[in-house]
Amino acid sequence: MTGQTDSRVPGATGAPPHDRRRARWPRASWGMLAWLTAVWVLLWGDITVANVVAGLGVALLVTTVAPLPRTPFDGRFRPWGVLVLATRFAYDVVVASLQISAMALSGRQPRGAVIRVRLRSHSDTYLTATAGFSSLVPGSIVVEAHRVTGTLYLHVFDVEMHGGLDAAHRTVLEQEERILRAVASRAELVDAGYVPGSSRRAGRLPRTEGVGR
Repeated sequence: MTGQTDSRVPGATGAPPHDRRRARWPRASWGMLAWLTAVWVLLWGDITVANVVAGLGVALLVTTVAPLPRTPFDGRFRPWGVLVLATRFAYDVVVASLQISAMALSGRQPRGAVIRVRLRSHSDTYLTATAGFSSLVPGSIVVEAHRVTGTLYLHVFDVEMHGGLDAAHRTVLEQEERILRAVASRAELVDAGYVPGSSRRAGRLPRTEGVGR
């Protein structure tokens, strides 16, 4: 009959997109589940089958009970960049832990400070990721983040341990760059002032040199 819609059109489910997203399981992407599982294993400090399985179970439970809001992400997965990011992160965690332990045994009083770092990217996703990675390394923690200006405020446990204020500032920007080169799109890298590529050897774009410092 004219004016009526056939509900048997191929591909039509009859459910609005919002309901279809709600019915999807798991609620989070496998990349997010892998990241949450890795964080769980790092917190336990022991890579075992039991910890990996438990971490995946916790990740599935958390993302099902309290699903994260969807955020736009147009990044690109770069295996070499991800490997560099993970390897350097593990190295930083081990070195910082040893430095803090040595300081505690020596009895030297730390000289802390709060530094302000304006990131080079313009994405809430990378702002959050940089804050998370920076806080997971012993000796530094993000105390405030301004998403409008893309600025992080970090408390540094000991300025000398970080090699000075400039070195601590540079460490955060280098962490952000590793994250971008691991998962950011070509356009996002250019927007942050970097030559696209998975390695820092690609360098920065001359026209943005000094921006964000």
